[in-house]
Amino acid sequence: MNTRRILRAALLSLPMLALTAVLLSGGRIPPDLPHRLALAVTYAAFNFFFMLMLYTGKTDRWRAALYIPVAVLFAVSFMGHMLELFSAQPAVVDFMFREGTPLCPIVIPMTLIPAALTRTIIWPGTLTGSYASIASIFVIWLTGSLALGRGWCSWGCFFGGWDDAFSRVLPKPAFKAPAWLRNLPFAVLILFALLSAASLFPLYCALTCPVKSVTELPAGHFVNDALLFWVHLLIFFSLVIALPMLLKRRAQCAYFCPLGALQCGANHLTPFEVRVDTKTCSGCGTCVRNCPMLSITEETIAQGRSGLRCVKCGRCVDNCPGGAAHFHVKATGPGACKDTARLLFLYPAFLFMAAFGGTICVDALARLLLLASTGRMF
Repeated sequence: MNTRRILRAALLSLPMLALTAVLLSGGRIPPDLPHRLALAVTYAAFNFFFMLMLYTGKTDRWRAALYIPVAVLFAVSFMGHMLELFSAQPAVVDFMFREGTPLCPIVIPMTLIPAALTRTIIWPGTLTGSYASIASIFVIWLTGSLALGRGWCSWGCFFGGWDDAFSRVLPKPAFKAPAWLRNLPFAVLILFALLSAASLFPLYCALTCPVKSVTELPAGHFVNDALLFWVHLLIFFSLVIALPMLLKRRAQCAYFCPLGALQCGANHLTPFEVRVDTKTCSGCGTCVRNCPMLSITEETIAQGRSGLRCVKCGRCVDNCPGGAAHFHVKATGPGACKDTARLLFLYPAFLFMAAFGGTICVDALARLLLLASTGRMF
């Protein structure tokens, strides 16, 4: 092992150790044992993977190793909160109409037009003061969008961890998707934004959301129509499991998610981007084959950059044999200080994951510990 590299990684990790301690604990130690143990495990895991990113120089490898479990634990935490809501309001079956319903970030594109034109929030949750209130999720979304652009989809969105995981199962794709599918999310965004504005109802969430089935179990508690639950389950299997495996792409994120389409515009706002040094690029096509979002093409390589669909996962940077693909800070020279640019990106990206996903992990692990010891999740 390289002692100098270990020391450098440890020193660069020191600010993250302090910041994540504050973010995950909220400045206080939990009073009960399950939450204390969950906090300790989460804190150790997050900082261990951050140090590995710095030590190995690999971003996507260790991001995914953390991001995917966060997605699974999010489902545990979310369902735990839903069960709490159901126990408090058993007469109300469909959680879509509960005042305490957490706002799902994916529904944000459907809420913007009604909010702007009619001053109507079409999501049945509270504005403030509740778990994942409308105001808090909007603030988190805006912060993540300004800092990371569509990097939100690789460092913040819990649902993306599911198809990210399944896209890595097979060694190579079974077939290639047609190029026109790249534009499908924009059509989904426009269609459901207009339909939701006309009906003042979040139709995407109610009818077609692929990840609804992993956050609303058991079906008898949270959806009135059992048939609709099976429709959601079929969509989940198709878009989140089968297609990512067969295409080796994040199919739900790349081809269907309306929030992902909206985040493409946010890539103009973030100070970070992924570029390709055309002088050192060998034209091997490794980045094109590995990009999970089809953001890098021969055309974008010729321009020395990734496309607007780039989620800044770092897979192209990890796999580029010549080091041509790299993180870049806008307004700096081409290829300038690649290691520094990567570090400047990693800190806000990882802090966003810790702030948004770390507390979810603490809650989920505490619920699992409680379930193991008492047979209940709350």
